[in-house]
Amino acid sequence: MTNQVLIIGGYGRIGSSVARDLANYTNSEITITGRKPKVNLKEFYISRVKYVALDLGDKERVKKIINSYNKSSKSLVIHCAGPFHNRDGNVLKNCIEAGINYVDISDCRNFTYQALEYSKAAQKAGVTAIINTGIFPGISNSLSRKSIEQFDEPEEIHLSYVVGGSGGAGVTVMRTTFLGLQSHFDAWINGKWQSVKPYSDREVIKFPSPYGKIGVYWFNMPESLTLANSFPVKTVTTKFGSFPDFYNHLTWMTAHLFPVSWLKNSAVIEFLSQVSYKMTQVSDKHSGTGVVIQAKVIGKKSGAKDNFCSSIIYKDTATVTGIGTGGIAELILCRKLNKPGVWSVENSVSTELFEQVMQSRGFVKNHSDKSVVYQSLN
Repeated sequence: MTNQVLIIGGYGRIGSSVARDLANYTNSEITITGRKPKVNLKEFYISRVKYVALDLGDKERVKKIINSYNKSSKSLVIHCAGPFHNRDGNVLKNCIEAGINYVDISDCRNFTYQALEYSKAAQKAGVTAIINTGIFPGISNSLSRKSIEQFDEPEEIHLSYVVGGSGGAGVTVMRTTFLGLQSHFDAWINGKWQSVKPYSDREVIKFPSPYGKIGVYWFNMPESLTLANSFPVKTVTTKFGSFPDFYNHLTWMTAHLFPVSWLKNSAVIEFLSQVSYKMTQVSDKHSGTGVVIQAKVIGKKSGAKDNFCSSIIYKDTATVTGIGTGGIAELILCRKLNKPGVWSVENSVSTELFEQVMQSRGFVKNHSDKSVVYQSLN
């Protein structure tokens, strides 16, 4: 039986990147969904792809479509319809009830809380559900695990991410950024949860070539929750920045100078997102749409304090997000990843499997005593 994959939100930039990865690396019948009644599939340049119109607000239709898939390891639902700040666990719930495995690209901590509450139900139903996949979160979790494994006693995880312009991900990534500025969040610092203001405490990080030194700021990411619960560390730092750097200063001003009521107004968020996206359409030509992530861990090895850094560099953020999610989907479809329950990436994907996926997609590993960098040859 051919693998059947339903990608909810698959008509968007990220969803189509996931579809393209699966078409390249699996033998699957792929169906993508979007809110438009009709689309031109020729623009995808993907074989074996079908389209179904679907609005997530129509919960009965969502349930009906998910239930139309076979209850077997050959079926998989991938939830790519962000921003996840506005989503609930309904798609996951339907998958568990239908006995169908599930993956999502969620990047919101509140959504992560909701999803993890379904873990016992998924385990009982024999459903493997992997949340927070993609690039960050997703590959960033695997980089953290890689660095953690170098130590006898890991103490601190410092995650830093930088995206060039729009990242090639469309206006949705702008909405996600501004939604993330709305309120303080809890971060695991020195063994306790402490309230942190988003886009504060600028830190200049030296990233691998060709990026160099770039400023990053506190940002609310699911990794700050899951990594703190997955590993015995005292601190988990998650900091994000944009390239070119002037976008960071504009975002800082939005977070610190705008009234809170503005940031919680959906019309203001949409206006800021549209304006920002139009700006990046110009700057992307010069900055590119790439991404670099650095997962630095400080800890003890053989009694001595040390550090180790795992990094990834890729030329297009949307494409590598598709690789991160598509790789995990492939592992589930080929039964290399079978772990009933709801799991974050670092709790479900071993470093060995992660590196197999990256190698199959043309990434090479440049290793030294205190670092490893995954970089694509494609």
